[in-house]
Amino acid sequence: MPKLRLPRKVFEWNSNLAYAVGLITTDGNLSPDGRHISLTSTDKQLLSTFKKCLGKNNAISNNPPSNISKKPSYRVQIGDVVLYDWLKRIGLTPNKSLTIGKLKIPNKYFRDFLRGHLDGDGSVVYYKDRYNTKLNPKYIYDRLLLYFMSASKKHVIWLRDKISKNKKVDGSTSVKKSKMQKGKSHVITLKFSTKAAKILLNWIYYKPNLPCLERKHKIARPFLNH
Repeated sequence: MPKLRLPRKVFEWNSNLAYAVGLITTDGNLSPDGRHISLTSTDKQLLSTFKKCLGKNNAISNNPPSNISKKPSYRVQIGDVVLYDWLKRIGLTPNKSLTIGKLKIPNKYFRDFLRGHLDGDGSVVYYKDRYNTKLNPKYIYDRLLLYFMSASKKHVIWLRDKISKNKKVDGSTSVKKSKMQKGKSHVITLKFSTKAAKILLNWIYYKPNLPCLERKHKIARPFLNH
């Protein structure tokens, strides 16, 4: 007897769902079995936030050790055929890292998606630039850098174009070798420097108490206007 096919569901977009999709896009995985969605991170807090955004109570488990990082990592796996099917319809697929391109994210929630993208596979970097202090001790500048990363060039280009259209700021792209996994020989980085980084951080952290990775928000906090 053939299996009954579950009806397709159109999930109602909100900021929590968009943030969770950003995390799945970067650190998540759709299993080839057509059912399971998993997220791996070294931050338990991020996994707890992810579960809360999706209204799930699945356990967080220890992830098997790897050669990528010496830090312990954790994993949450969710079995949900309907959510899995919906994620595929917005542009996510199993083994997506090299092939992912545009995603069907409503523009209203793109900044929440982008915050999840940042927390999953991006960086917020701040430092004091003292490069020219030998010439003049007063030459000390605040440097703020924002990075978004992917192994897929077409996904990074889509991100760059969406950000430019929404906030009128342009980022620079670069290609670096990656040691993350076999088959991922390069990672493409989209970088925004101080002025543009401040604009974007104020856009994605547009009010207090949004779902986010606290350690990255802590770096961004001094540059936020609210």
